[in-house]
This record gives sequence, C-alpha cells and structure tokens, in this order.
Amino acid sequence: MAEAALHTETTCKIRHVHIECPICLSRFTDPKILDCLHSFCLKCLQELIDKQNPKTDIIICPMCKKETSIPDGGLSGLLSCFFLSSLIDDVINLEGQKEDINPPVLACEGCDEGLEAVSRCVDCDANYCKTCLENHARLKAISHHQIVNAVGSSHVRPKDKDKTETQTCRKHTDQELCFYCDTCELLVCLKCAVFDHRASNHNLSEINDSIRSYRLAVDEALQKFDECRKQFQKVDDSIKHSQRRLQLMVDQALRDIVAKEEEEITKIRNASRHFQERVTQIGQERGKGFESIQSSNHDKISRAEQIVASVNDLMQHADNFELLDLKPKVMHNLDFHKELQFQTVQHSKSFIGFKGHNIVTDADLGEILEEEKWEVKTEFGKEGEGEGEFKFARDLACFSNGDIVVIDSTRCLLSTFTSKGSYKSTGGQSGTEDGKLIQPFGFTVTSDDLLLVTDGQDVKVYDRELRYIRQFRPTQNQVEGQAKSLLRGISVDNKDRIAVADCKRKVISLHNMDGSIISTIHHDDISSDCFLSISSKERLVFTHFGKMNLVCVDFIGNEVFNISTSIDGKPVTPYGVFCDDAGDIYVSVYCGGWGINEIHHYDASGEHIGCVARGLYAPLDMTFTPTGDLIVADRHSVKVLHRL
Repeated sequence: MAEAALHTETTCKIRHVHIECPICLSRFTDPKILDCLHSFCLKCLQELIDKQNPKTDIIICPMCKKETSIPDGGLSGLLSCFFLSSLIDDVINLEGQKEDINPPVLACEGCDEGLEAVSRCVDCDANYCKTCLENHARLKAISHHQIVNAVGSSHVRPKDKDKTETQTCRKHTDQELCFYCDTCELLVCLKCAVFDHRASNHNLSEINDSIRSYRLAVDEALQKFDECRKQFQKVDDSIKHSQRRLQLMVDQALRDIVAKEEEEITKIRNASRHFQERVTQIGQERGKGFESIQSSNHDKISRAEQIVASVNDLMQHADNFELLDLKPKVMHNLDFHKELQFQTVQHSKSFIGFKGHNIVTDADLGEILEEEKWEVKTEFGKEGEGEGEFKFARDLACFSNGDIVVIDSTRCLLSTFTSKGSYKSTGGQSGTEDGKLIQPFGFTVTSDDLLLVTDGQDVKVYDRELRYIRQFRPTQNQVEGQAKSLLRGISVDNKDRIAVADCKRKVISLHNMDGSIISTIHHDDISSDCFLSISSKERLVFTHFGKMNLVCVDFIGNEVFNISTSIDGKPVTPYGVFCDDAGDIYVSVYCGGWGINEIHHYDASGEHIGCVARGLYAPLDMTFTPTGDLIVADRHSVKVLHRL
C-alpha cells in the first residue's frame, strides 16, 4: 500500500507539473519545442496559428511571447520533445502498476475445475488449490517442498526505461548514430561521416566527447550568469541604500519644515503645506524612479533565471541525443548574459532638504534643496588656553539637547558649548583622581547622554555635567609578552553597543554598556591615529593615517572594503570618520597643508560621492547634531556646517 501511495503521489505531481500542455491542459500529444524551450502539443500550436494568422511564418510563444520561425515543412518540422514523450510513457507504466497492485487470479494446475490457486510449489513450479495441493503432497511425498503463497509471487516490476539507449540515423536507418558534427550541428552515423561529413572543414567528434564539451560550454555560460547575478545584487543593494537614505532625508526635511512653521505659525501655514506636499512629491517621484529601475533590473534577472531554469531542467531530464539536437537553441538562449545590463541610480537623487529664510512672507517660507551642498553656519573657539579656547581640539560629540562637548587632547580637558557656540563649562581635570584625563584621544555619547572617553588603557564615563561616574578597561586580561594596550577611536551605535580601537594590540573590541565584551576583531590597519565609527548597517569603519586608507569590517571581522583615500587620483591622508543614520560615511582628509583640507562623502559600499567642505584648517573628527548639522573639530576651533 505504501508503494501504491508513492506511485499515486509521484504520477500526480508529474502529471500536473511536467507533462500537461499549457494550452489544452491535457497530456502532451506529439510535443514540439519552440526556440524559447517551451513545449506544446503539435495540434495546439496548429490551432493557435489558425486563430492568429494561418499564413504567418512565425509563431509567438503564448507563455513568454518570444518568436520562433516556422520551418518550411510547417509546424511538424519543429523539433519533437522526446524526453517529454518518454516521461509520459513512464507515467503510464507507473499508473499501470498502480492499477495492478492486486495480482491476477491464478488458476489451479492440478484440476479441471478452474479453481483459484492459493499456494505454489516452488520445486515443481506449479500453482494448486487447497485440495490438489494435499493430493500432490501425498503422491510425491513433498512435505520437504517449499510451499509459498501464490498470490503476490507473480508481481514483477517492469524494467525502467534506459535513457541512454542508442538511436538510428534518419537517413541510414540501419546505422546507429555515433558521431556529432559541430560544423553542421547534427548527429550522424558512420555512413554520414564517410560520405557527407568527411571534408576538412567538418569537425566530427564522438558523441561522448561532444556531449562532454557541450556540458562544459553550458557550465561556462551558467558561470557567466552567476557573475551577472552578483552584479545585479550589488546594483540592487546600492539602490536600496539610496532608497533608505532618501526616506531619511525626506523625513528630516519634513521635520525642518514643521520647525520653521512653528516659528512663524501665523504667517506660514499655507506655505508650509505647499512645501510639505512638494517635498513629498519630489520624494515620491524619485522613489518611483528608483522603483522603476529596480523593477526593470528584477525583470531582467527574472527572465534570465527562467531561461536558466529551463536549461537546467533540460540538462537534467533530456538524453544525450536530444541535448545535442537542442544545442543551437540552448546556447543561443544562454547568450542572454551578454545583454544583461543593470541600471543604476544617481546617489545625488537620494538627497532632499529644506532651507528656511530669515524674513518670511506668506509666499516666501523658504526653498526646497534638491542638491546636497554645505556651508559653514557657525564657528567658535580659537587657539589658546582660556575658556572656550583650544590647543588641540581632537574630537567632539553632541548631546540630545544640541549641546556640543569638545575634547582638547593637549590640555586633557572637556568643554561644553551651546548649539550656537556659547561656552558653558569645563571638566576632566577636577574631581577624583580616577576622573582626571591623562591621555585622552576619542569620545562619544550614548543614547542617554553618557559621555565615553578613551584615556590610555581605560574608557572613562562622564554625565552631561562632565562629572566622572566610572570607568572600564576593555583589555583586562593582559597576556605576558603582549603589547600594552593604548585606546584610540571609540563609537557607540543606536543599541548602545560600544566599539573601542586598541592601536597597540591591533584589535577593535565590541562591548555592552556595562563594559562586558561582545566580540574582539583583529585587523592590521588599526593605527595610532585610528578614528572609528559604527555604521547603522552593523559595520565598523575606521581610518589609517599612514596607509592613507579607509577600512570597513562587519561585527564578525569580515572585511567589507578597504579603499585608498584620494583626490583626483592623488592620495590624501584620512583622519576622522563618522557614519550618518543612512549608513553614509564622512571622512576628514589632510591635503598637504593648513587651511586647504577637506571633508569627503562616501556611500555605505565605499564609493566616493563628493566633497562636503573645502578650505578647512586641520579637520580631525566630526559628528552630526540632532537637527542634521555637521560639526567638525578643526584643531583650534569648531565649525558647524549645514546643508544649503
């Protein structure tokens, strides 16, 4: 019964998936193959032509709409799909077995009554009813004979059909096909080879050699398709990134518009609504453009995968002779990879912003920014040792209320300023001995406004008032003979996971807020001037001053990219690095002198987008404010840049 169930399930699946014509939805009758590798009944194709145009010389596939030329002899001249015909025969055999699960009734060979045999004597090879069997045993004294149940002993499964059976030549019907002519792309027999294909320009090979070469060619074509699929994935990831960034920028622009509306609520309500609609419209139009390109790329890869699926199905199920018959069409269909070109999107189209005007009328609320440009909005601080002055402003961070805190690594202190640059307070030199900064380098702010500072071997924690709270040491268990740790860059993500770079031990350690370690990543490009940032994509991005490169690794340590930083092909030295909410990367670079340095913009995959700011004195690290401004530690001052 289990075997019967298996047959029923298998034949049902085959019937519905493989051997039903897509036009008549019945089993194939004389199946023919079109150039697109789809198969249909000959009668169905003829009816299709009669309905469309009986005089046409092409037939359009009803499934994929691809055209196939009709041979001079009509539709019957199309290649027959022998493997489908063979598959139908196999299904019929299986269904016959299903119906023949109960063995036939066997007649007794010992009497003339035609009674049903219930047992068989194996030694005598005869079937007997119960009465005759007893008489047979007494007469022959065959109690030692082996007696078995006759029912079920005669059921023999049919032999499976051999897919590799030989075929005869159509021209010389007494000859087996044994060669393949690559020049004529035909299977030939020995007589054909001697009389019709013996010229020097005919390339004959044995069938096994030809099928081996054929399969290699198919494998190479499929490998090229895999390369196309990888290229598609790269382009698709880039489009998705631009879509995410566009949405973030649209959201930020809408928030800016609402903020300006609240400032001038009585005058700007109508204009505000207009700008919101326009920003949304631009976002939708560009988003539709992204979706259209993405949809086009998906369609291309989908059509290609359909062809590959058809080829793979053919390669698995067809026999060698049919494969060689179909070789021209298969290889022609596999040439699609040459035409697979995936469209990309302009990264600049993912930007949209809003600039409010100082003097507002009912018709002049501001302007929509469709291209990303930056300018210095505010600058504060100067060289010195007084309040609000800096000897070496190396790093900075921003609290949730917009206050800016700057670290002066030469003076070993922290200073807090308002969002407009007014000095508020200083910390890091007073309080307990543990709270004093000795060798500060980098720092960052958590979601609840705790300030984390790397200081030698320790990470020190301060509150918003710059009061010391505690500290932890990322490398607590020193190994004898191992270099003493020296902490440099530090960053925290939106889940308050802390990443710390140790330039002596060449590791980046990932921690929870309590200091417990999550993982440790080793990388040779962690330098003594290593600035570090965590991307929203759960990646670590850091710079190497000496090698002039920008490195990105995931949380496991796999390298995502490692690129040289340059301007017009000339290497430049990277310093600070910061990732925005969309995953884009901003890098400060030293161009060879004071006052000529820049900040560059990269996308999440490491592609250079453009220059954000030029003419900076000596930009080191940077961060973003809650309102989207970019603040830069420029050695002796702090500059606040905003989008124009």
